[in-house]
Amino acid sequence: MLINNTILLDFSLPQTLIIAVLFVWTGFVRTGLGFGGAALGLPLMLFVHNDPRLWLPIISVHLLFFSGLTLTTRLHNVDWYYLRQTSVYIIPPAIVGVFGLVNLPILWLNAFIYSITLFYGFVWLFNRAIESHHNWVDKLLLVIGGYVAGTSLTGAPLMVAVYMRHVSKDKLRDTLFVLWFILVSIKMTTFIALSVELHFQAALMLIPIAAIGHLLGLKAHTAIMRNDLLFKRFLGGGLVVVSTLGLMNLGLSVYLNGVFEVVKVYLYCHFQLSIT
Repeated sequence: MLINNTILLDFSLPQTLIIAVLFVWTGFVRTGLGFGGAALGLPLMLFVHNDPRLWLPIISVHLLFFSGLTLTTRLHNVDWYYLRQTSVYIIPPAIVGVFGLVNLPILWLNAFIYSITLFYGFVWLFNRAIESHHNWVDKLLLVIGGYVAGTSLTGAPLMVAVYMRHVSKDKLRDTLFVLWFILVSIKMTTFIALSVELHFQAALMLIPIAAIGHLLGLKAHTAIMRNDLLFKRFLGGGLVVVSTLGLMNLGLSVYLNGVFEVVKVYLYCHFQLSIT
């Protein structure tokens, strides 16, 4: 078994195989896109076990390991100036978000994670970029992204939208890896201070599995960047389906209908503006 009794769970063989595939997937996305491993993997993991406090420490260990591994020879290619400039907007709300993760009910956490993922799904499916053209919007996105990252590690797309405007393309992925390393270090330190179970042995056992995805992502990174629009639309459609099923599974169908109505109105207004 890939998972052992240190996490007080007894996964079946089919569940274990699914977990292995999901950690290959998160490793692939993390290095293929440079972000989004947790955002695109965590919603799927919640179908196997619905407590994000099981998965997030394991994902955090992997982020530290693989981002550190990648950065050992890439620190010269990091935009340290912009990283320092933005950390004041990201780190404090990230710390607040970690306390939310530890204290909020599981239902609230899962609804939050699926809602954020559904938002990303619609954005990518309909090719609507998260954009900022003003400094105050940049700061707002960084604050929200920091909080979301602290709560669920799924705030990357919000912060990437800002970093893409200010960091050169050749330095972007390495700069983001340093940012993820800092945020996850804060999260893990807070976990330890609050005596949260880290499932460290399970995380170590899953590293070779995630490494397969990591290597595949490194090889596919250039191709993904060349076909960024198609890749994100494919991901967006998948995220919409997964998040919809997740929210329905939580019994939030009424809430979900409201979300779809808002999206329908948005798409209708966008279409009308496009043809006038």
